[in-house]
Amino acid sequence: MSAPRKYWFPAKRHGWGWGLPATWQGWTVLAGFMGLLWLGAIIFPPAGELRSYLVYVGVLCGLLVALCWRKGEPPRWR
Repeated sequence: MSAPRKYWFPAKRHGWGWGLPATWQGWTVLAGFMGLLWLGAIIFPPAGELRSYLVYVGVLCGLLVALCWRKGEPPRWR
């Protein structure tokens, strides 16, 4: 019998999507995401380079959603 799969990101109790991380790997991903957002604000100051900053944030969010989809519990409406 195989061990149950441990999801990094559990599904939300209400609504659609994922909640807070359930494992240290998930917390590491979330901390890295937040750190990269902060770094992006330094590299692409929103006051001067808003378009570049928004593209950067969009790419980071897309990567986070892709990782949540791969390592998280399958989302469904609850």
